Amino acid sequence: MAQLAIIGGTGLTSLKNLTITHREVMHTPYGEPSAPLTHGLLSGKKVVFLPRHGPGHTIPPHMINYRANLWVLKQIGVQKVIAVAAVGGIRADLVPESLVIPHQIVDYTWGRCHSFFEGKDSGVKHIDFTHPYSESVRKALIEGCNKAGLSRSEHAVYGATPGPRLETAAEIDRMERDGCDIVGMTGMPETALARELDLDYAACALVANMAAGRGPGDITMQDIERHIKAGMNKVRLLLEHTIPLI
Repeated sequence: MAQLAIIGGTGLTSLKNLTITHREVMHTPYGEPSAPLTHGLLSGKKVVFLPRHGPGHTIPPHMINYRANLWVLKQIGVQKVIAVAAVGGIRADLVPESLVIPHQIVDYTWGRCHSFFEGKDSGVKHIDFTHPYSESVRKALIEGCNKAGLSRSEHAVYGATPGPRLETAAEIDRMERDGCDIVGMTGMPETALARELDLDYAACALVANMAAGRGPGDITMQDIERHIKAGMNKVRLLLEHTIPLI
């Protein structure tokens, strides 16, 4: 059974270099996950792949069933998770197609199911979230970048916003004052739910655009899609070199 899972975000709805062995449909007490689990071999190791937005990228960030997605991974014996996400760059050096391995997160989301523990039968659990990402998985991603010859930023604060709209320039100004370096829509509650389930979880972020007010003009989906298409080649290369290290 695979002990490593890859959660794919925007631009990574499939892994072209994954040798698929089988797919698995699962149901959870929290509803349906985003897609059937895809089991296979990548770089000679068993992995399971789950596209966060569904196979056809049809699920917006605020409608993702984060609890179901993490629960099924835990149920099949996954211990470590690499989460891939497309983000906006707030910090000036984090230009489109940059790779970022965030080390901290700030949660601006609302209206999402943020915990498996809601009292009554499920009880209450207070997790230590001082360091939200698994350092061992982060180190593997950084070493994978080294082996693949990929530049990256090893320290960045991920600001998680509700979506699906992009942010205003004033909101990005506030996030910068809060210390955020990148902005995305799927980092929470996914990161915290993984911690509740004792999964070793870390993220690999691809900068798809400069955040609102940080670029030369308005943000267009055409530019985002172009940068994601080019940048995801880096992500796939990174995964190939990281997986043998985990």
